[in-house]
Amino acid sequence: MNQQQRNLILQSSSNFAPPKGVRLLYGTAGFRTDATLLRSTLYRIGILAALRSLKTQSLIGLMITASHNKVSDNGVKIADPNGGMLSQNWEPFADSLANAADPLQLLQLIEEFVRKENISFDNAYSAEILLGRDTRPSGESLLEAAKQGISSITGAIYHDMGILTTPQLYWMVRARNMGMNSTEQDYIEQLSHSYELMCLVELIPDGIKGRKSYDKVVVDGANGVGGDKLEVLKDMCGGLSIELRNSSKGEGILNEGVGADFVQKEKVMPSGFGPNDVGLRCASFDGDADRLVYFLVQPDSKAIDLVDGDKMLSLFALFIKEQLDVLKDIEIEKPCEPYHPRLGVVQTAYANGASTDYLKNLGLDVVFTLTGVKYLHEKASEYDIGIYFEANGHGTILFSDSVLSWLEARNSELSSSSTGSENQKAVLRLLAASKLINQAVGDALSGLLLVEAILLHTGWSIQKWNELYKDLPSRQLKVKVVDRTAVVTANAETIVVQPAGIQDAIDSATGTEDVIRVYAEATTQEEADNLASDVAKLVDQFLELGSSH
Repeated sequence: MNQQQRNLILQSSSNFAPPKGVRLLYGTAGFRTDATLLRSTLYRIGILAALRSLKTQSLIGLMITASHNKVSDNGVKIADPNGGMLSQNWEPFADSLANAADPLQLLQLIEEFVRKENISFDNAYSAEILLGRDTRPSGESLLEAAKQGISSITGAIYHDMGILTTPQLYWMVRARNMGMNSTEQDYIEQLSHSYELMCLVELIPDGIKGRKSYDKVVVDGANGVGGDKLEVLKDMCGGLSIELRNSSKGEGILNEGVGADFVQKEKVMPSGFGPNDVGLRCASFDGDADRLVYFLVQPDSKAIDLVDGDKMLSLFALFIKEQLDVLKDIEIEKPCEPYHPRLGVVQTAYANGASTDYLKNLGLDVVFTLTGVKYLHEKASEYDIGIYFEANGHGTILFSDSVLSWLEARNSELSSSSTGSENQKAVLRLLAASKLINQAVGDALSGLLLVEAILLHTGWSIQKWNELYKDLPSRQLKVKVVDRTAVVTANAETIVVQPAGIQDAIDSATGTEDVIRVYAEATTQEEADNLASDVAKLVDQFLELGSSH
């Protein structure tokens, strides 16, 4: 780093003093807090994005969003070259940058990290960043701060893509780095074309005549960007009837009484829904459209039957397994051995136990990871086809390069010998699904279309889908604590190892702020509520005992 570069950082950073008494941490959701506290953070993450681009010699994404948080919040997260989350190795650097007290400390941190990572400013590659933001009023001001951070790195350039869903930006980053067309229009066209391929009459199983009385899906856009993008997409998906409510153009407030997080946590219908929706397929996006849940409005009640991420995972897993079963006796020779794709399902400790039992009874390989999309995504990528979803509706399906090459080869071979066979139909369905689902990140738009296509293939109503299994009654609570790191877990957060003795006490009972999440299941809702309350009290008790020693 030369003196001119140092002076540029010192000069520009003097306009972005961090708020006093505030410490921010970069987690799965990036940085997220009240928008008024974030200008200095956006400037500094602009610098990080440029350095990440120089390090990887690739395009990087920077998304300004607070997802399902209230409208007065905002946040920022980085998309790596593959469209995934920022490398975990860089998260401590993000923390240090955001919390540096003054320009000199900021410059020192940058110089130390540049040396450690061997980042060169003297090669032919210039840093390149894609920028996106959701519909929050604070987004434009924070975007300008990010631009100034990027511009403080000599030669760095940015492309302002405007208002986008988070999954759209991540898809664009992945597509651009793969040498594919990567505009928003390209995204829309890929989803609509892939949906139409999956819904070709010749790919629908014999005997399935499609939906009749329940052919419309009603979508809650959370008063956010997802509804706006769905308005464009729905007109390009022939045969699918979508009724949109709660778009950003209405009078509602982002995520207030609406959205996937509200519906999933409260288990009540969002604003804009009522008795006339009983029996219809209803779905809900979150504020930046990376989460999706379905629901059924119950008669004479605000309550709903929730069809959550676990149910979507089960629907997707069942569909893909059925296609692979059709192909299991068909092999293509690799250099050394026949190829049998490995299908795996990844969940967290918050998945409903009934869903896990259902998936295992299908004969699927089910594994658990720590909570957080970055852990789920990483584990799913170890399979030829890996599926992960959290109960909150965030997840996707990953198809490896090897399985896609295998499918393309099968399709080529079958096209010349068995056109129209069940084997070729299974291959075409899987190829279409791989293009319809957003493999960069969870995406409410692509997830909605894949659910709708699969329901068309099965001829199922949402009621039948919801009957795949019956959820165990559950309750999730948050326990406010002084230091959440005092609780240490193991086995993908299913066992507490610290403080000592707490797991024994829990066994007796059971049988991004400083809170501990308690998730409990039982045979009745009353028992689940009581168990969650008992465990919450135990957390208080043991942490209080620990602090007194």
